[in-house]
Amino acid sequence: MMCGGTSEPKPATEEVQAIMDNIKEAVEEKVGSSLSKFELISYKTQVVAGTNFFAKIDLGDSHVHARVYRNLSGEVSLHSVQHPKGLEDEIEYF
Repeated sequence: MMCGGTSEPKPATEEVQAIMDNIKEAVEEKVGSSLSKFELISYKTQVVAGTNFFAKIDLGDSHVHARVYRNLSGEVSLHSVQHPKGLEDEIEYF
């Protein structure tokens, strides 16, 4: 990882899935529907004054890329989403 850049893609972990679960309702608002599936596929991180997570999430019929910020106190917030995305779409900085 270069200084200030994002990490290489990492496979989903239970810890990061739990972080994503905290922003599911906010993602539902952004995509405009209730989501029956919300499964983290992979993610990248960027260390800032906290951590940015760039996550690829399987919604069942499509995928979404979510940028999530976790501050130094551990509070999590959704920054933005890119939807729809495909399984093969690379996670990029946004």
